[in-house]
Amino acid sequence: MRLLAGPGQESDIGPAAALIHGFRAECVLADRGYDADHFRAAIRQACAEPVIPFTRSRAAVSRHDKDHYKERNRVERFFNKLKQFRRVATRYDKRLANFMGFVTLAAIAILLR
Repeated sequence: MRLLAGPGQESDIGPAAALIHGFRAECVLADRGYDADHFRAAIRQACAEPVIPFTRSRAAVSRHDKDHYKERNRVERFFNKLKQFRRVATRYDKRLANFMGFVTLAAIAILLR
């Protein structure tokens, strides 16, 4: 697992390639917010299959594995559990290092349950 933090106004697609760099996977699950040609190319370069539905503005028809895409729910539930930690949800820590340290501890606590 890799957690990255950035400024709140930055879109998720910006650091997406950095998230998958160095991981070996059969497929990469993401929602429509990650539908970009450069991200799909980065996924294929990592020898994985992108399981990302196309945005509605694309002319092409989405061809992704719907059974694999259903597994994305696990990621959404993980982030929901992470936000149950009040310190994460409200971001009391002013310094990014302190905040990410607690996010890591919270993630470990969730995974150990």
